[in-house]
Amino acid sequence: MEERGAEPERRRFTWEEIAQRTGRGPAADERWLVIDRKVYDISRFHRRHPGGSRVISHYAGQDATDPFIAFHLDKTLVKKYMSPLLIGELAPDQPSFEPSKNKKLVEDFRELRATVEKMGLLKPNRTFFLLYLCHILVLDVAAWLTIWYFGSSTVPFLFSALLLGTVQAQAGWLQHDFGHLSVFSESKWNHWMHKFVIGHLKLGEQKKKFMPYNHQHKYFFIIGPPALVPLYFQWFIESNWFVWITQMNHIPMHIDYDKNVDWFSTQLQATCNVHQSLFNDWFSGHLNFQIEHQYERHGIGVNENCLLPAEYSYRVKWHERVLQNANGCRQK
Repeated sequence: MEERGAEPERRRFTWEEIAQRTGRGPAADERWLVIDRKVYDISRFHRRHPGGSRVISHYAGQDATDPFIAFHLDKTLVKKYMSPLLIGELAPDQPSFEPSKNKKLVEDFRELRATVEKMGLLKPNRTFFLLYLCHILVLDVAAWLTIWYFGSSTVPFLFSALLLGTVQAQAGWLQHDFGHLSVFSESKWNHWMHKFVIGHLKLGEQKKKFMPYNHQHKYFFIIGPPALVPLYFQWFIESNWFVWITQMNHIPMHIDYDKNVDWFSTQLQATCNVHQSLFNDWFSGHLNFQIEHQYERHGIGVNENCLLPAEYSYRVKWHERVLQNANGCRQK
């Protein structure tokens, strides 16, 4: 007779059973995934997933440990909401991830991440972000002082517009950090600072109400040409700056159907880096480290130290671009 208060024994599953619960095929209504050897049933929850149904459903039938760690800031809080979804765990004779994945690569990557966390390299340097905000405010004040002191003749006007365009671009990179909740440990502080930067420095809150961005492909060709007029010079600078940075490494390097390869390899296939230098770091808001995305702001400029060993050990290819030739990749 089972003791009162004792936890019921968890069900044990094999990878063959889990692989059948992808939301497709014979078990089209079932979606299971694995995190830290625990099996979760997301068949109904995927529609209520805060990050969207498609994101979490992508990992149905797979081990989602690495993307779970990458996408969730407060894992302890998230796991409380995951408890009702828990239906069991992997059987003792089953590996922690799919047998089809590179065991050595997955284990080494997880060990690397644990080492990076232990060294404190994922902790944000708030002094850096404060100084970054100050440098934006200094440029903003300098732009208006230029007009106030020298007047609005052509040269002072263009110089001021150049400074203001730089302010807008740099504020864009700063709001990007706050938007990823990567500066403060509490989400509300990130949200408040994000609203301040994009709502006051970039005037984004006012724009959002009147510009239907989901239809921008229809009207951009109408509002684009006026950007060539000096009156819109600032906007022209910011737009081209933004497009240059986002297009140089956000376009996937490799597009294919999901082959359920390890997390580390998919990140190297999906994007690339741009050469590191003080200017490139500043110009791109550290998005030149797209592979290590969000880490460089926290003190990790590690593409040479961390990625190259993996490349030579496992022959994993990654891409690095030259800023001046953003459309050309140099494959390492």
